[in-house]
Amino acid sequence: MLRPAIPAASLSLIVPAYNEAERLGATLDELARFAAASPRPVEVVLVDDGSSDGTFELLTSFRQRQGSLRTAVLRNDRNRGKGFSVRRGMLAAQGDYRLFSDADLSTPLSEAESLLAAVAATGAQVAIGSRALPGSRILTSQSLFRTLGGKALNLFIQLLALPGIHDSQCGFKLFTRRAARDIFARATIDRFSFDIEVLYLARKLGYRVEEVPMTWADVAGSKVSPVRDGIKLLAELLVIRFRDWRGGYAAPVPGALSPED
Repeated sequence: MLRPAIPAASLSLIVPAYNEAERLGATLDELARFAAASPRPVEVVLVDDGSSDGTFELLTSFRQRQGSLRTAVLRNDRNRGKGFSVRRGMLAAQGDYRLFSDADLSTPLSEAESLLAAVAATGAQVAIGSRALPGSRILTSQSLFRTLGGKALNLFIQLLALPGIHDSQCGFKLFTRRAARDIFARATIDRFSFDIEVLYLARKLGYRVEEVPMTWADVAGSKVSPVRDGIKLLAELLVIRFRDWRGGYAAPVPGALSPED
């Protein structure tokens, strides 16, 4: 089946990294290859989340080696969390479409075309990768413990915040420029549960969210603890609902957007 035509609008790739020096080299090489082969202008926004292992130096060296590839490297003053880092990158990006990806590239960058095609075909403003839909390809699975824990958490996520979304935690999500600015300027959660808040906000603000089956492979070295972070996630689900009930998402967080926005 032919994919719908996708306008050659610019694409920003936002990649947060925390102490990723050991496996970052391959990721940066793949970012450069993807950008060089892309039919559209590509910007790379790399966010170092207060690393202490040489990650920032690797990112800086990568930026210095680039020729025509627009590359920005941002550095948090301390470890602030993946949510904070993705939010910072999204609001600093310039692209017409803005995609964040995990630094391990567990979802290959080529799948960006699937998300762009879904936006073009459906008119959605947000397209998210999913490991749970028919058509997804899991090349390397997580441990049984992590898999079962993830399924259990997803039931609570659907019940309390995101009915109908089968995989809110896949680290591969695309936003139009307007949706990215509107959503991330209101987002407040800095760590593990930020994906849920972002998708909750997308729906609250009237943006269409399209879930797209992905190719995915587990990469060893995850910093997420199924038990500890699962408990935090459940607590933050309640925080999201309470904040919404109090009207906390009615306007952008002060200072989130620059004056010209």
